[in-house]
Formats: sequence, structure tokens, C-alpha cells
Amino acid sequence: MIEEDLLLKFGAKLTSFDKGEILFRQGDIPRYYYQIHTGAIKMNNFNDNGKEFVQSLFSVNDSFGEPPLFIEDVYVTNAEALIHSSLFLLPKDKFLQLLKEHPTTHLAVTVNLANRLYFRSIMASEISSQEPEHRVLKLIDYFKIKVNCIASDQKYLVEITRQQIANLIGVRVETVIRSIKSLEKKGELFIDRHKVYR
Repeated sequence: MIEEDLLLKFGAKLTSFDKGEILFRQGDIPRYYYQIHTGAIKMNNFNDNGKEFVQSLFSVNDSFGEPPLFIEDVYVTNAEALIHSSLFLLPKDKFLQLLKEHPTTHLAVTVNLANRLYFRSIMASEISSQEPEHRVLKLIDYFKIKVNCIASDQKYLVEITRQQIANLIGVRVETVIRSIKSLEKKGELFIDRHKVYR
């Protein structure tokens, strides 16, 4: 998204986060611009019953959590590392200074935010209308191709759990288990020693 050299020039630090580590929580005051160098991040929140709702997924070169930086408000979601990840963290004041001094980068950030809103509209429609098997496969392919950068014709070990898949696509874990078994019968996935491969 923003060139790494430019981020470093303005004082960004490359920081590592373990799988499951929280970067920020709902209600926190934003302090940094985040850009992923390696790994994957999810933004989520929970309802009153503790059920997780995944808002967005982000992977290499993606940025996230920018809106509160611009509107002087708190985060409305949590951000959590899905796998071990390294990110560039640029303090808010330096981020805003960077945008003022580099209008082309500012435009790129704006376009990125617009694309994200457009993508969310499409995904909201797909999640509400597509069958669970389709959603499971789309999510696995997202992790295979976008997060882990594995070619579509190469074998991929699905590292996220069935429960995590359920949380990410908004279904019960039992539905995910049934979908995976059905997809195996159709030849879309295969299972070896309880491990799922695509």
C-alpha cells in the first residue's frame, strides 16, 4: 500500500505479533497506522452472547483501521493476528504528516478505503446468499492464495481450525464440518489424518 521506504522514513517500526495477539480493542483510541508486512489480521467484535462476528480479513501489504485516525474517534472493532505476523506501525501524527507531504500517497490511501467499502458490499451480499460450502471454499482459497501466496495448483494445508472458519463465515462449527466432508466427496478438498488440504 504505502511504500515501505516511505513508512520507514517517517518513523514506522516493524513489529511482530504472535498468533492470537490483540493489536487493539474496541473502544481503544487509535495511535498508529498499521500495514502488514507478513501474516494476516482479522477485525472482529462480539455480541452480548459472546458470539464472534468477523468484520474483515487483511493480509500482506494491506492496511487497516484507518477511519478512526481521520475522524478522531475510537475503534469500533478489535484487531487480532490470525497467524504470526509482522506489521509496520506508524504513529498517527507521522501518518497524517506523510499524507500531507505526499498527495499521491494520500490519493492511494483514499482509493484503498473506497475499494474496501466496495468489497465489503459485495461480500455482505455473498455471505447472505451463498451456501455454506461455497463460503468455506472461498475462505480457504483466500488463505491459500492471498495470505500464504500458494499457487492454486499446489497443495495447501488449511491451518485455521473448523471453529475459526465457522466464526469467519458466520455459521455453526457443525455446518463447517458437514461442508468439509461434502467438499471432500466432490474432490474440492481432501482430508489426511484429520488435516484438511486444498
